Amino acid sequence: MQSVNRSCLMVPLFLAVLIICACSNTEDKKKGDFLQIGEFTVNRISDRRTDVRDGAGRTLVLIPRDAAAPADVVPVHIVRTPVKRVVAYGYFDVAIMRALGVLDDTLVGVTTPAKRWYTDDVKKGMATGKIAYLGDASSIDFERLKKQQPELVLTWDPAVIPMLDELGIPCAITSTPMAMCLNARMRFVQFLAPFFNREKQADAFFDRVNQALLDIRERTADCGPPPKVMWGDIYEKRVLVEPGNAWVGELVGLAESDYLFDDVYGTSCIEITVERFLYSGEDADIFFTYRTRDAGVTSKAALARMNPLLADIRPIKTGKVYAPQPWYIQSGDHLDEILTEIAAILHPEAYPNYQRRYFVELPDTDPVDKEDPS
Repeated sequence: MQSVNRSCLMVPLFLAVLIICACSNTEDKKKGDFLQIGEFTVNRISDRRTDVRDGAGRTLVLIPRDAAAPADVVPVHIVRTPVKRVVAYGYFDVAIMRALGVLDDTLVGVTTPAKRWYTDDVKKGMATGKIAYLGDASSIDFERLKKQQPELVLTWDPAVIPMLDELGIPCAITSTPMAMCLNARMRFVQFLAPFFNREKQADAFFDRVNQALLDIRERTADCGPPPKVMWGDIYEKRVLVEPGNAWVGELVGLAESDYLFDDVYGTSCIEITVERFLYSGEDADIFFTYRTRDAGVTSKAALARMNPLLADIRPIKTGKVYAPQPWYIQSGDHLDEILTEIAAILHPEAYPNYQRRYFVELPDTDPVDKEDPS
């Protein structure tokens, strides 16, 4: 398996405010009116034009709603700002729209049914009919999508580009072949901001998350031996983990802990061999599973029943196992709180009396129902 070139450049607190990390061997950087965010870029050409490069390497041109369309740009690559009607595939895209303060006014379509949403704004919009369920992401109802009259589609799926081009609907690909590093995860809000003219709100969000990271560094700097951490799961036919270049792997390192998949490089939820997973499981102190309690993960024993191979990893036997709450994946607008909570799990001594909101520690076994004495 390819080894990751870990070039996370952590600037000492007394020298700088910003934490800069490397993504795919390219630094996230801001120079004048040009911003690079991993594989995304934002290039402010003038007050009347901003060019952005999405996760598929396509250039979109953002212009004011009243501006003349540039003659040298394909019409479907022109996005008029501020965008007023958006279809969004991903939870993170929706959460970032919420962080920018535009979700209520602009979101008109999603690919997750109402019963699986925990975001009140989305549930309310779907109940009133303002936000439409367009079908599963793998089988979008494009007729229904067209009826929603979106001015922009945010999607992780490049396969829909030809259909959207045919419909004349601009789209931005919000995923990349490589997992987002920590700085890219923080700065992604600054990629979406120009679509809505919300740059100030984006900068405020980034500053808040960055301050949380500075606090994490300070709190965990003098903690005891670093815990060994793994993040992923074994499924029936696949073993998936977060690679070392992903934001969670970098956060574990930032919080003075040892991420056991640090040598794995690639996309988020990357597939590895079961042997590699179990090898790391022999040393791990803490295991973050992808599965939620809603999926039946109510205890270590329940998790081991789902896949007996997990029964022998150290966190199941003597360590700690944490499962995400169902709303965790939809809470990207609370990224500062999520990062802090993970740090509190890794170093509880640095966060006395911390109350978890996004993860739950699994007990060894499910509680036994007491018999009714009557």
